[in-house]
Amino acid sequence: MEQDDYLEIGEQAPLIAKSCSSGHCNDTTLKEEHDEPLFPYRYNINKAPTIILGFECLESTAYYGIATNMVVYLGTVLNGSNASNASNVAIWGGTCYFTPLIGAVLTDSFLGNYKTILISLLIYLLGVTMITLSSLTPSLKVPSCEEGSCHSANGGQTLAFFSGLYLVAFGSGGVKAALLPFGADQFSDDNIEERQRKSSFFSLFYVCLNIGGLFSSTVIVWIQENLSWALGFGITAVCIAIALVGFLLGTPAYHLRAPSGTSSLKSVLQVVIAAFSKIRLEAPLDSRLLYEVDDTTAQNFGRQRLAHSEEFRFLDKAAIVTDFDRKGTNLCNSWRLCTITRVEEAKILVRLLPIWIAGVIFSAAYCQMATTFIQQGSAMNTKIKSFSVPPASLSSFEVVSVMAWVLAYNKIIAPAARRIYNNEMGFSQLQRIGIGQFMMTLAMATAAFTESRRLHSAEAGAELTIAWQLPQYFIVAGSEAFCFIAQHEFFYSQAPETMKSMCTAISLLAISLGSYLSSLILTLVVRFTANGGSPGWIPDDLNKGHLDYYFLLLTSICTLNLTAYVFTSRNYRPKQVVRHTL
Repeated sequence: MEQDDYLEIGEQAPLIAKSCSSGHCNDTTLKEEHDEPLFPYRYNINKAPTIILGFECLESTAYYGIATNMVVYLGTVLNGSNASNASNVAIWGGTCYFTPLIGAVLTDSFLGNYKTILISLLIYLLGVTMITLSSLTPSLKVPSCEEGSCHSANGGQTLAFFSGLYLVAFGSGGVKAALLPFGADQFSDDNIEERQRKSSFFSLFYVCLNIGGLFSSTVIVWIQENLSWALGFGITAVCIAIALVGFLLGTPAYHLRAPSGTSSLKSVLQVVIAAFSKIRLEAPLDSRLLYEVDDTTAQNFGRQRLAHSEEFRFLDKAAIVTDFDRKGTNLCNSWRLCTITRVEEAKILVRLLPIWIAGVIFSAAYCQMATTFIQQGSAMNTKIKSFSVPPASLSSFEVVSVMAWVLAYNKIIAPAARRIYNNEMGFSQLQRIGIGQFMMTLAMATAAFTESRRLHSAEAGAELTIAWQLPQYFIVAGSEAFCFIAQHEFFYSQAPETMKSMCTAISLLAISLGSYLSSLILTLVVRFTANGGSPGWIPDDLNKGHLDYYFLLLTSICTLNLTAYVFTSRNYRPKQVVRHTL
């Protein structure tokens, strides 16, 4: 019997399931299989989290060392066009945030966090090594442009580089899915001190991620553009190698959780199929007549019992106990009969869908920072006073701004909000997401204004300084500090106990699909604007285009998204836990 297939009638239901035959387990067997405590030994609560935080610094340095300046590498080394480069970066970035979903399924069902991280690191290391070799090996390098004549990458050169690039996408995806939950596993919720340390760990983890990004967008980007691309990529390979060695050396200090052997996607699918199998039935008005487990059985599986909700009542049909269900072993058939808790877990995913869609559109605008913002900066005067600033390095200003926004929120904004709303939270997670959505709309409008000024300056024969981009980066940082952090917290807090990794991955999937959406928007803009001899909005020479129109289009899309989000978030109903068991 699979762990997600246990079923027993609750205290107020009309039946009590005594056992499951035909290869299934009875209640006694279930309890015996899960008598082992969740925390069987006292592990080192200081050493393990420290190793994981150091790991995250190295991993984020490697990831952003590749991602931050990728659009420049594709344009100046592989000699791709502006539109294709932006599209390729967006697709790759989307893949990096899609693969965590695969990693979450493997982690929860088969491998566990530790094995997932280890396998992902090996794939990661292979990918960064291939990227380094493709920029170092003469036969894999694209010849430099001579007298205005540039050669595009041939098939072998393209294959070598993009193979390494997508190995990085899969390796980083596994790490993104497993590393943060693995770090949280090093703490127990049994006492206040441990819970406080766990809360601090989440904050420190995000700080480490930003430290790695800051180092990459300054030091590594400078090395890539002024010394050697191969040296810059080689540093990322060294970072992953050190992370792998450090992770293995820390193995004795880790607390390891075995995989559950269940699939969250399978559980949701069972609810849907069970509901459709009883499509002709009417769900009872009294939810006490629906199928549920008792607290003892739920505790054996570390599951939360969720209260019944009145929304999406069609799914309640999966928990209707029929005469057929009472016969033989049908009580153990999860494809036919599901508990109220399992039904509510499926409802949670449905409720999260509109919030998640809003996150997809937000992410489509956010990823402009790695594509069109850099292209815009490349067409400007890159000197600020006597300093030459690579356009990609402005992302370091955004990283510092994020930290400043987080500090300002914790020290100034949140306390003020607590006084205004007269509660301990201040702004709710949904309100913080909405503020971030608004700020992203403002950032796109600011980028459009800056581009309009740049075009007017170019027509007058002058170059606008790249410092004009700082406001749009600063506002994007604010939107990230409000929206992304709150979104991750919201999905984690609303996730059922057995779907924490899955919902975290779903939150990251919004970033993935946002990148794909950005690529689609770019493709459509080029298709419909670059015709009839017109260079379009985003030509290779931006002085001949209208990138400002593109930013205004994104501003309109973000405005519509914000309006829809305000409506859906006001009608959101949070989950209600009957009893939390660990």
